[in-house]
Amino acid sequence: MTRSLLRFILFAGALLPVLPLNANYAYFAFSASTRDAYQKTVSLRFGEARTSLDAMKRLEPDNLMAPFVENYLDFLTVFVNDNKSEYQRLAKNMESRLEKIAAGPSNSPWYLYTQAEIRLQWAITRSRYNDFLTSMSDIKQAYALLEENQRKFPDFMANKKSLGIMHAMIGNVPEEYRWAVKALGGMDGSMEQGLRELEEALAYAKKNDFIFEDEAVVAYALLQLYLNNQGDVAWKTLKNSKLAPKTNPMAAYVMASVAMRTGQNDEGVRLLEECPAGPQYALFHHRNYLLGLAKLRRLDADANKSLELFVNHFKGENGLKEAYQKLAWHHLVNGNDNGYRTYMNYAKIKGASNGEGDEAALREANSGEIPDVRLLKARLLFDGGYYQRAYDLLKNNAAEYAADRRKNLEYSYRLGRITHKMGKTQDAIRLYRLAVDGGAKDPWYFACNAALQLGLLYEEQKDAKNARDAFNRCLGIKPEEYASSLHAQAKAGLARLK
Repeated sequence: MTRSLLRFILFAGALLPVLPLNANYAYFAFSASTRDAYQKTVSLRFGEARTSLDAMKRLEPDNLMAPFVENYLDFLTVFVNDNKSEYQRLAKNMESRLEKIAAGPSNSPWYLYTQAEIRLQWAITRSRYNDFLTSMSDIKQAYALLEENQRKFPDFMANKKSLGIMHAMIGNVPEEYRWAVKALGGMDGSMEQGLRELEEALAYAKKNDFIFEDEAVVAYALLQLYLNNQGDVAWKTLKNSKLAPKTNPMAAYVMASVAMRTGQNDEGVRLLEECPAGPQYALFHHRNYLLGLAKLRRLDADANKSLELFVNHFKGENGLKEAYQKLAWHHLVNGNDNGYRTYMNYAKIKGASNGEGDEAALREANSGEIPDVRLLKARLLFDGGYYQRAYDLLKNNAAEYAADRRKNLEYSYRLGRITHKMGKTQDAIRLYRLAVDGGAKDPWYFACNAALQLGLLYEEQKDAKNARDAFNRCLGIKPEEYASSLHAQAKAGLARLK
């Protein structure tokens, strides 16, 4: 599973009313002030959230929801700012918060749950900075706490939301990381199980006041998109939810991301342009990156503006290489080869290469090879859902790429993706097979993704045998880029066919 997916679906936790046991002792109560602090936190109104938390601690000094919501604030602060020194400073708060909560009443469903959620949030954050051993330890402990809480309080819906996410993720860990799950021990799950649990939480939310309804909605939508190949379900889930993209930058970001992945790039641009900003909100530079990417996929002349805002003002390290690559592409498709070289040189020296996107950008920068402009334009237009424009660029041009092995392979792959989306099924199958057979041993991702897409196409046709063969073929191809996410999707496809 990709890190980008982990970032999007694990905001963690859920809050339901629990009455205080005794005003003179520590207790768990989801009070009005708790709700206020939580909602301001997840809306990225960090300054207001801190003010609310300070007031809550004065008025309700023994309410253990305070350290729980404080952890949300730290988690999202690190997510938004991506500042490594800030992460290292804030990570020290975890143990003290766990100690406070451990002093609370163990007969409350919040007792184990809040400890699990705090550990999960830091596990996600640690993995972002490659602190994998500590992250895996926190995941194992969080899982055990949630399972125990489920046995004690089977009707506690917050647990269903969090276990649903974990069960789905555990069931789709790529093969190269299965050793980690086995080493941790005691963890099991499947995508089907996770989706069922999230559906139960969503059904509950329709009839009850469930504070983490938005989190359950986002998790369910992203799992449907990334692991269940149900982009339409993902988008409808978000569109029909209570998410408020005009007042919550995180909601706008998630909805725009899903829109862009489901062929609705124009809607993604609109959501991002209307994304709330101002002094009451934390600076959310990733919104500028996503807006620049969405405009680049339309080949807009001003796509560079938002990308430049991101690289010039973002103080983190993750995503920078990819952003410089996209700026390079913008200049290349506009006829500026020198601009392409300038920004690809920045991709070499700026930021980190922790994620697949940054790794791919660095690999391209180090290769010294300039992409073919027509193929690049077709890639961008396809990614934006502008299939006819992409098709018109590539049709009848196969002969121009016959002499170059890599470009010939990429041409077959890209035209296969386009014809697939346009409903030209037989053309897509032929082109996918050309890409798979011709590039299975090459380092590029074209053959691996062609095999995956062939499996998805056969699955759409209810041809389980050919779909299974294609997914297994995908798993047998080991490209240098995107292997983890492609294999995760193939594995999810095989699970669906059981």
